[in-house]
Amino acid sequence: MRDLDVLIVGAGAAGLMCAIEAAKRGRRVLVVDHARKAAEKIRISGGGRCNFTNLHCTPANYLSQNPRFCVSALKRYTQQDFLQMVERHRISWHEKTLGQLFCDDSAQNIIDMLLNELSKAGGKLQLETSVSSVAKTDSGFQVKTSHELVHSKAVVIATGGPSIPKMGASGFGYDVARQFGLEIVPPRAALVPLTFSDANKELCKRLAGVSVDALVSFGKTSFREGLLFTHRGLSGPSILQISSYWQEGKPITVDLSPTRDAFDAFRTARTESPKQDLKTVLGQLLPNRLADELSKEFGLKGRLADLSDKVLRRAGEAINRWQLTPVGTEGYRTAEVTLGGVSTKELSSKTFEASKVPGLYFIGEVVDVTGHLGGFNFQWAWSSGHACGQAV
Repeated sequence: MRDLDVLIVGAGAAGLMCAIEAAKRGRRVLVVDHARKAAEKIRISGGGRCNFTNLHCTPANYLSQNPRFCVSALKRYTQQDFLQMVERHRISWHEKTLGQLFCDDSAQNIIDMLLNELSKAGGKLQLETSVSSVAKTDSGFQVKTSHELVHSKAVVIATGGPSIPKMGASGFGYDVARQFGLEIVPPRAALVPLTFSDANKELCKRLAGVSVDALVSFGKTSFREGLLFTHRGLSGPSILQISSYWQEGKPITVDLSPTRDAFDAFRTARTESPKQDLKTVLGQLLPNRLADELSKEFGLKGRLADLSDKVLRRAGEAINRWQLTPVGTEGYRTAEVTLGGVSTKELSSKTFEASKVPGLYFIGEVVDVTGHLGGFNFQWAWSSGHACGQAV
């Protein structure tokens, strides 16, 4: 039987960061993962360039039943701390919109950096290794893997959530939490495209491939970024962001012209060019294909001179406050992350140890903390992994 100080299940962003920090402190550390390669989610993220953090990261960028839970870890290991590691490894990077940082070259740079740091610190990594059981003992845990029996003083679960199942993602972390009587906040797909039925689905299908800058709102939460029409519904950054907040059966509001009040534009055009058609003005506010389809969908036509304020106001509402009710999401298959997870009530915000089970820790996406789109979920992985690695 192998004897360890720390066994980490999951060789993703959080697991590797935790392993590096624990190994630096002289712990005997082993990271196991069932995949053939480490950090597959890092590899595919950001179109293969890894959006590894965000310059504007704050606790306000996270959803959780306890919004304060993430404060401690984010404060102790910030985006600047991670950036220093990236620069120390001479990885060139660039900022895209809204503070999002990407590798110039490849996401593999980040994976190599983490594996180098782990190796340098003396931590070990074992791939193609699954875990079949985790049992508590007087002196720690006995863990059965597909290769051996391991005794470890501490076990860290860093297996993420069930999003992107084709990469082997599963609910393993939740199973371990339930086994030890820990509460789970019901998980669901987040940062995911929204789907529609009937007329809205047909409209989206006809507009598939069209993208537009939009302000998308649900309740008091709004995001202004790109919106993309697809064969199944709506996608693009603004939609992925709002999907984390959307509640089933309720509508979202889409402003297709966030920089211009459409009613105002229609009235101004009526004064200046009364013979012009409403559809023509619509084409000045929106991409042509979109203007064309919406003019049919909402009956936005007729000579401006013949249209009353009431008619123009209704037309403006259709553009600035278009309400649609999704029937669902594309689910875990395309979701970037999972909302919900191991309840923060069960964990220490300083160490990530389960209060009911000394020696058992949960970090990263498996915990009920979910970031916005744009590098925030990676920063949560770095911060929570670092905090746990300092304590385990």
